[in-house]
Amino acid sequence: MSLSNWETKKMGKFTLRYRPYTLEMRHVFTVASFSRTTTPVVLTELEYDGIIGYGEASMPPYLGESQESVISFLKQLDLTSFSSPFQTEEILTYVDTLAKNNTAAKAAIDIALHDLLGKIMNQPFYKIWGLNPDLIPPTSYTIGIDTEEMIRKKVAEAGQFKILKIKLGLETDKMIINTIRSVTNTPLCADVNQGWKNKEEALEMAYWLAERNVVFLEQPMPKEQIDDNAWLTAQSPIPTIADEGCQRLSDVTKLHGVYTGINIKLMKCTGMREAKRMAELARSLEMKVMLGCMTETSCAISAAAQLGALVDWADLDGALLIGNDIYNGMTVADGICKLPDRPGIGIIKN
Repeated sequence: MSLSNWETKKMGKFTLRYRPYTLEMRHVFTVASFSRTTTPVVLTELEYDGIIGYGEASMPPYLGESQESVISFLKQLDLTSFSSPFQTEEILTYVDTLAKNNTAAKAAIDIALHDLLGKIMNQPFYKIWGLNPDLIPPTSYTIGIDTEEMIRKKVAEAGQFKILKIKLGLETDKMIINTIRSVTNTPLCADVNQGWKNKEEALEMAYWLAERNVVFLEQPMPKEQIDDNAWLTAQSPIPTIADEGCQRLSDVTKLHGVYTGINIKLMKCTGMREAKRMAELARSLEMKVMLGCMTETSCAISAAAQLGALVDWADLDGALLIGNDIYNGMTVADGICKLPDRPGIGIIKN
């Protein structure tokens, strides 16, 4: 990537660069509500005193953001009044109040700023936070909704993983699980993406899945069905995790008792600062914590992994699902997340 491809914005002591990029999926990716083969992202670089921090905004279509909306947000940004990246709270508060929503755009700045700070301090951010990367749970690997033949192929490709994340929510749910169970006994987690609408049928499925070594349900019913989700959580033999139903820090307390836990994603919550706060708040409420991702490069994946020691389950396979990652950062070996001992979020360009 030559600098000539980037748009550049000088803001006092800071220089921001950004450019759109399209991630190409290794397989067609199908969930309960849509299929796609690509994901649009915007890559960012935040420079201060010759040191560059990398960031990323990833925008799956259902989030309501686009490359155009992210670039429009970044064009509004003005860090001229800030003299140091160590004014982190002030900077990120300003970024968050610049416009409503735009959480992925805000995450692109948050990630780049944390990467920049870690490089200035010459330490990985997990060390700055006092976290042990050896405590990051094994990451799951996602199997999208597909035919029996393709599901077997995807499961075979995922042989190294200790847990598989299975997309459900259509009339093919039992076929998918039975197909997987015909070839592996690996523990599963089921991501329904709001696909079930009836709480009694959802509970019946929860018991059926529990008997087949499914360890939790992610967003089983529409987020608007708060009472139904709470009823299911109280009755379910396995934990329920809020994904679409949990976006930001302000949601966590409201969901106590509605779900067993929450799925934190940097693109939903504006980045690393708020993600850490969400994990700590959920833990204080004795809720389970899952750390997830969108389809992302190793930039955003490595940023999320910095707080992996705080969570119960990790779903950090986003960069493994694409064929054109342009960064090298967190790797997965035998299903285990390995963070490099490099400063900031730990990435370098390929």
